[in-house]
Amino acid sequence: MTDDLKDFAAFAKHGLGEMIEGDWRYYLWMSALLMVSLLGLNAYCKQFAAGLTVTGLTDQVSWGLYIANFTFLVGMAAAAVMLVIPVYVYENESLHDVVIFGELLAIAVIVMCLLFVMADLGRPDRFWHMLPGIGKFNWPISMLSWDVIVLHGYLFLNAHICGYLIYMKYLGRKPKKIWYVPFVFVAIVWAISIHTVTAFLYVGLGGRPFWNSAIVAPRFLASAFTAGPGFLILTLQVIRRVCDYRIPDKALFMLRDIVQVSMIINIFLLFCELFKEFYTDSEHVASAMYLFFGLHGHHGLVPWIWTAMVFNAVALALLMMPVSRSLKYLDAACLLAIVGIWIEKGMGLIIPAFVPTQLGQIVEYHPTLNEWLICAGIWAFGLLLYSVFLKITIPVLTGRLGRFVAGRTER
Repeated sequence: MTDDLKDFAAFAKHGLGEMIEGDWRYYLWMSALLMVSLLGLNAYCKQFAAGLTVTGLTDQVSWGLYIANFTFLVGMAAAAVMLVIPVYVYENESLHDVVIFGELLAIAVIVMCLLFVMADLGRPDRFWHMLPGIGKFNWPISMLSWDVIVLHGYLFLNAHICGYLIYMKYLGRKPKKIWYVPFVFVAIVWAISIHTVTAFLYVGLGGRPFWNSAIVAPRFLASAFTAGPGFLILTLQVIRRVCDYRIPDKALFMLRDIVQVSMIINIFLLFCELFKEFYTDSEHVASAMYLFFGLHGHHGLVPWIWTAMVFNAVALALLMMPVSRSLKYLDAACLLAIVGIWIEKGMGLIIPAFVPTQLGQIVEYHPTLNEWLICAGIWAFGLLLYSVFLKITIPVLTGRLGRFVAGRTER
């Protein structure tokens, strides 16, 4: 076995050892996530056997909770670019190691995105129809084929960047810029493209007037750059409380500034969209009317969207006030923003486009328990994956886990 293979085998061995070691809090957290993941897997097996009849989806409303989560999570993955730009473009050293946590989050989130797409497929075994050379990929005509390319490409880019930097740190070597810097700059453009292409998937469907707006893509990016860094603020505080890794307040408050500006833009674009919908009072306002006020006695989404509006408004107010310089209030603002955007960009964006139908039918969508269990299972699996990534990465970054350190320990 060559030295390189020995080094990689040692890295895999010590990474696996680090992954299965921890205190009672770690075991409790991982056990809970594993349990929820298995519940989700069991629910998916029922759906696989019975088909989409176990969901609340119908011929009239063909996209639901799965695509809502997919749309939200694509933005979470794209938000990693908001850490990459300060570090690699403006050379901000306070976020240098933190950017790795953002890219690891992007990897876990993209995996979740792909799982939600698989859950939404009534017959996932027919995915082979999209395989180039075997099926018909329909590239570059189909926006779906573009989405497949950008999602998988972004996954591989982040996996390469993180994997290379962490492995070099483990070996105690200085990473060569030629092997990661070009990929970083490609990833910056790619991150914006994944959410733009996802937006174009909706905008390009001319039969759904609710989605036919030029600002859907900017809205997607603004909400992504709010929820993603907001989630990282919460994650980084958990890391520095349960681990010996020091994350400076300066990094948290720089992320806070990103969340604040993005939230302002997000609310402004939402206001522009609402003005366009309601001021014209055309026939195409029916979907927005159903979402915000109900339509002909049907108001299934009204409580959802107004909850999102209140959460977003309170989050913006907190971010604009000096109290957000206190981590307690900053955490509250981030949590409210994440939940508000998840509702507004998920259920509040996907479902209303199908209500009413082109024939004027009003068929409401109600997710079943099986759908909720599958969604919970995918979220739990994504958090499990991210926890594993952090459990291996943090000891490497702190110098506690490395080739020479491990070697001395073994001797």
